[in-house]
Amino acid sequence: MSEMIAALSVIFISAGVLLLVANHLSLPTIPFYIIAGFVAGAFVPQEGVLDLAQWGIAFLVFVFGVGVDLPKLSTVFRDSEFTASAQLIVLAPLGYGVGVLFGFDPLNALYFAIAATLSSTLVGTGLLEVEIRNNLVHGRLAKSIHLLDDFVAIALVLVLSASAFTADAVAAKIGYGVLVVLLALIIQRHFFEYLTRYAEGSQELLMIGAISLLIGFLTLSELVGISPVIGAFAAGLAIRRDYTRNLGMLNGIGSIKDFFVVIFFVTLGALVSVPSPRVFAVAAALVVLTAVCKPLITIAALLYEGYDVRTATLTSVSLDQISEFALIIAIQALLIGRIAPDLFDALILAAAFTMVTSSLTRRYDEAVFERVTGPLLGDRQTRKIDEQSSVGGAPTDHVVIVGYGRVGRRLAATCESAGVDYVVIENDPAMIAQLREGADRFVVGDAMYEYVWTKANVGEARIVVSTVDQRRVTDRVLDLDVAAEIVVRSADSDEAAELRAAGASFVIVPDVLASERLEAIVADLLDGSVEADALKTRHLTELDRLEEHGLDSQTPDERPI
Repeated sequence: MSEMIAALSVIFISAGVLLLVANHLSLPTIPFYIIAGFVAGAFVPQEGVLDLAQWGIAFLVFVFGVGVDLPKLSTVFRDSEFTASAQLIVLAPLGYGVGVLFGFDPLNALYFAIAATLSSTLVGTGLLEVEIRNNLVHGRLAKSIHLLDDFVAIALVLVLSASAFTADAVAAKIGYGVLVVLLALIIQRHFFEYLTRYAEGSQELLMIGAISLLIGFLTLSELVGISPVIGAFAAGLAIRRDYTRNLGMLNGIGSIKDFFVVIFFVTLGALVSVPSPRVFAVAAALVVLTAVCKPLITIAALLYEGYDVRTATLTSVSLDQISEFALIIAIQALLIGRIAPDLFDALILAAAFTMVTSSLTRRYDEAVFERVTGPLLGDRQTRKIDEQSSVGGAPTDHVVIVGYGRVGRRLAATCESAGVDYVVIENDPAMIAQLREGADRFVVGDAMYEYVWTKANVGEARIVVSTVDQRRVTDRVLDLDVAAEIVVRSADSDEAAELRAAGASFVIVPDVLASERLEAIVADLLDGSVEADALKTRHLTELDRLEEHGLDSQTPDERPI
């Protein structure tokens, strides 16, 4: 216990000092956490670091389980199952072959292939937090690919943790794992509601209940002989994600997650050792497969699915790192003596390196698109744009609407009611069915491409409206050399003033409009100018109208560009 306390002390002192440096220089924190771990590794024995790493990752897997929204999984998986499958089908055999070339036995070559194939949810989705929250297409794609990778990884953890690779031993591990997950789903569906009621709104009690579930499932996984990672994942599935009743508990779990994120990255750095030439060569091969080959495969697969080059590029750069699940598999293999020490050292070195470089490639992903993939592949998208779009004859004196989310659909309906022609620009192929059903004219392509605007005949448009509050798209709209009135969307009033100065005719700030609407409702109730029952009736009528026209659904296209 004293060794564990000493290890934590060294880790957090090192991390705290370097985090101050990172914040002062406005640099990504992940590289500094890993550097802090490398420094701490000189003072902390490897056994203590391995224990910290296992339990740190186990808790992060618990948080991952809490974040899994089972009813929405089928929708998410449809976005990227082909891309994730392409990675597995192409990269796993390639990684296995490279492992064999390095002289590893079949099992170690398999560990090598796993490390090369799977991506880190912790790093990848963490770097795309804003894009995922705003439901941008590349954020949604990256999240779904990471989810598929993680489910494959959980299955591998079960199989590779078997004491012997016999049919009975592997079947027993899988059977116990399935039973533990089923128990979690039963608790989530039938019993977690009782915990919520018993807590009577106390988020502290709910938090204690959630941690108790985690401890219970970790204990159960140890009793049946499966990895604690499976127990942690099952405990996360047992938690009901009810934001109206359990928000405080969910926020508490998120706060604790931040603590274990530090533990994870610092312990990863502490496991890095000075490499021998062979370790360096193996790590370099892993880096090439992970940071170069994997993104290229991702781009090719997404282009084949019909996505544009920019979306494919921005998605691919969030997958260029080694998964934390690969580290769990490697650590467990090291503890039971199955993985070659030089492969373990190479895997740790490559993981630390790719998690550092991933934060850098994410920062410059637009530059990668503009200078590399865009010039090389951009022209090849015109065929897809022509095939998927429906504009008819060149419209004139029309409205160009960027984005077919809720706002875009309402604008299209308004144009139809007024008898005004319009063209929707949308870059999500998943929206094609809705566009064909609900839009008169549309162009499926990225608003960053000039050809898309030519296709929409923007030079003859009366109004151009962007329903997206992504700044790069907004700037692209403002750069158009057209006589049309430009209407854009912004997240705050300060940015709105900048956009007006940059040439926007109007800037819509949804939060301001919503607050004004709310203020008007409260004012009506206070001064008695509108009866409460009349106000309720008017509100219900509005909701019914929205539902009738399909304008209230929470679909994955809210922020489609």
